[in-house]
Amino acid sequence: MNSLLYQQIFKRKSFHLFRNCGESTISAQEINDILQEFQNFSVLDATIRTAIRVLPSSETSCKRGQEYCILLYSEKKPNYLQNIGYIGEQLDLYLTSRNIGALWFGIGKTEEVRYDGLDFVIMLAIRKINDETKFRKDMFKSKRKGLHEIWDGEVLDGVSELVRFAPSACNTQPWFVKREENFLKVFRYKKLGKRGIMPAARVSFYNRIDIGIFLCFLELCLENMGYSFTRSLHVDEGNDDELTLNAEYIFE
Repeated sequence: MNSLLYQQIFKRKSFHLFRNCGESTISAQEINDILQEFQNFSVLDATIRTAIRVLPSSETSCKRGQEYCILLYSEKKPNYLQNIGYIGEQLDLYLTSRNIGALWFGIGKTEEVRYDGLDFVIMLAIRKINDETKFRKDMFKSKRKGLHEIWDGEVLDGVSELVRFAPSACNTQPWFVKREENFLKVFRYKKLGKRGIMPAARVSFYNRIDIGIFLCFLELCLENMGYSFTRSLHVDEGNDDELTLNAEYIFE
């Protein structure tokens, strides 16, 4: 992945409402840059076709004060949700680098449910931010689970602590990592009765996207610390088990 995205981990913020963002607007050139940069993002599965569209805010159900919404589309293949989360979080971090605020908006709806043979999955609401201080000033003040709640085994300096700050639907943080010597196993974690405001039937849908977001954070941190690794994915069909294996990493 683009190493420049790593620094944006500390700056990114979920803009749940776009207020007092200034008069700056996203330019046509910036929209074109977004579309071009999307083509350069790393993927979890290169066999899954994906695409994005940038639509004016009036063309979606999102009403958070955004200028535009970026709609993410995908083929529906095994692990397509993790793949879209992995790509979409690179997009989130790239937008941060351009002082464009973003919000993963899971409940957003659009009439454009199909595009180029692909299905709409999720959207990001975006708006230009004219004051960089509106972004996160101290990531470590964010409300997150303790390290012991998401990581079992010896910690990885510069990795274990930072991956806790990946964004997730309703801040559910549905991940758990087990380290065994030079192996990492990443699980989707589901705690019975804990789903925030999400409809029960949609929890595994959103949380599989969250796992993709988490893997993006994990790999950026691993690469920043100089770790070489091989990743293997496991199919997650969205069952209700407490722990569902999604990915394994072997350090070389």
